[in-house]
Amino acid sequence: MQVELQYADDLEQRPISQHDCARWVLIALKTLNPLGLKAGDVCVRICGEAESHRLNATYRHKDAPTNVLSFAGEVEGKIFGDLALCLPVMEQEAAEQHKSLHDHAAHLIVHGVLHLMGFDHVSDAEAEEMETLEIRVLDVLGISNPYL
Repeated sequence: MQVELQYADDLEQRPISQHDCARWVLIALKTLNPLGLKAGDVCVRICGEAESHRLNATYRHKDAPTNVLSFAGEVEGKIFGDLALCLPVMEQEAAEQHKSLHDHAAHLIVHGVLHLMGFDHVSDAEAEEMETLEIRVLDVLGISNPYL
């Protein structure tokens, strides 16, 4: 399995390291893989508002940038996919929630990995399940419950 971290060319800040990104993805997959699926390649792209807005409009029909988008796939029992995280939205949310950008990025990557694994949060029960799983992985990572 490979985890690739990409930054959009127009971003000057690089707040997430390749090491941290890969660690967060791998620990999430190890901790939460109830189906026993094998891990395939995952690409995490950190982008700006314009790119996030365009992706969100194209694939979710929402006219705004968003914190994280997940593009999942499964081939021959392997989880793979792409995550797109919007740096300005992450920064704003981290500030509003009085969290470090590092911890918030970890949370969003874990959240995105859950989507790659087939989890969703359309209903309240699904959202509660995802939050519980996110809290479990973040605890393994030494990051406090983001929902408190």
